[in-house]
Amino acid sequence: MSGLAKASGALKSVDYEVFGRVQGNGVLRGGVLSVVSVLALIVLFLYFPNQYTEQEAKKLGVVGWVKNTSQGTVTGQVQGPEERVNEMKSWLSKVGSPSSRIDKTNFSNEKEISKLDFSDFNTRY
Repeated sequence: MSGLAKASGALKSVDYEVFGRVQGNGVLRGGVLSVVSVLALIVLFLYFPNQYTEQEAKKLGVVGWVKNTSQGTVTGQVQGPEERVNEMKSWLSKVGSPSSRIDKTNFSNEKEISKLDFSDFNTRY
């Protein structure tokens, strides 16, 4: 990544928070679930939406992290060449994971950086 970043010019860093139905497929209603089913659903609701974010970030060649918040949003940071970070911002604002509904995305602390703080993109817990 560092060679690509240097060849691409300015590096950019931006924090983000995505609002909407972004952590899963909604609320479970009724029925009895086994402990195994509940654990499987937790993995699906909490991990897989972020898996799509990781995949997109890696496809674009940006680094950083993503994390679900207790408020039901998804937050994180993206770093990389300016053009690639802008592509990731667009994806976070308009596309997201297949089961998500994005109401709005806030970006903050957008700045040019001299070096990357991360070597990969991953999910934080």
